[in-house]
Amino acid sequence: MEADRVEWLTRTVEEPVDATVEICDPHHHLWDTPTDRYLLEELWEDTGSGHRVTETVFVECMSSYRPDGPAELRPVGETEFVADLAERSEVAGGQATIAGIVSFADLSLAAAVRPVLEAHVEAGRGRFRGIRHATSWDLSPEIRNAHTKPAQGLMGMEGFRAGAAVLADMGLGFDAWLYHPQITELAELAHAVPDLPIVLDHLGGPLGIGPYAGRRAEVLEAWRSAMTAVAACPNVSVKLGGIGMAIYGDGWHHRECPPTSDELAATWADPVRWCIDTFGPQRCMFESNFPVDKRGCSYTVLWNAFQKISEPYDESERASLFGGAARRAYRL
Repeated sequence: MEADRVEWLTRTVEEPVDATVEICDPHHHLWDTPTDRYLLEELWEDTGSGHRVTETVFVECMSSYRPDGPAELRPVGETEFVADLAERSEVAGGQATIAGIVSFADLSLAAAVRPVLEAHVEAGRGRFRGIRHATSWDLSPEIRNAHTKPAQGLMGMEGFRAGAAVLADMGLGFDAWLYHPQITELAELAHAVPDLPIVLDHLGGPLGIGPYAGRRAEVLEAWRSAMTAVAACPNVSVKLGGIGMAIYGDGWHHRECPPTSDELAATWADPVRWCIDTFGPQRCMFESNFPVDKRGCSYTVLWNAFQKISEPYDESERASLFGGAARRAYRL
């Protein structure tokens, strides 16, 4: 992360609201590029910044793909890369352990995705839990589509659903990253493959930029309607996060100082609590989405906001939101 962005984050500093709450962070990335680095040391700097984070789940971000060999098998390099880091995390002592790995495999391969998934399972050394095939797509040129370059309506295509059925048959799960106009497509997939455990990332992607800018009430109305449909599918859980991302239109990254946890909670408490009440606490999990959300707020501030948002819920419900649901979804 750029030095000026790191300095910017230090302008809003908070102590943890409650450092005794055990947290499983079910969504973070790891990468080492010419312009940015987020590996174990950087992850531990965040997870060790005050809250009690004991376990994490890595989610795919095109890191360390194999440089050659069959194209469909190159993403297995990411699982190999993270499995090495996960083993290091297990022996570190006093640090968060990478307990689960979610990588990428092209579900459009249909039945031919099985050997790719088998290679991931072997490379994961007991930690591989499933794949994320990002399908986020929007007609507007102002909205960046997923790194997987998905086609419109991908989740409804026969080959994709056949690949999803292979995932289910192997006892693996599917992470969904999409934008809010696509949520009903996910509900249809969940009905079509009812044995497939699905985790919907980042609140279902309620956009706030491009043609959706300045239309928050309208977006959330459409989002609630679609989320109600997907909540009716018992095989779908939802991650409560992504609220630091620029595409949600809050503009945190443009401010002179980062938001406080009170500001994050004031903006997102109603939609997040609506999710918890609609899906139930047993199918909802708070997530950091770091370092992506780090462009909008610090790790401690983010989890403080989650603790404030979750205040109306009882102890057992909060235990699910901060770890139980994630451990169930990823079989940790």
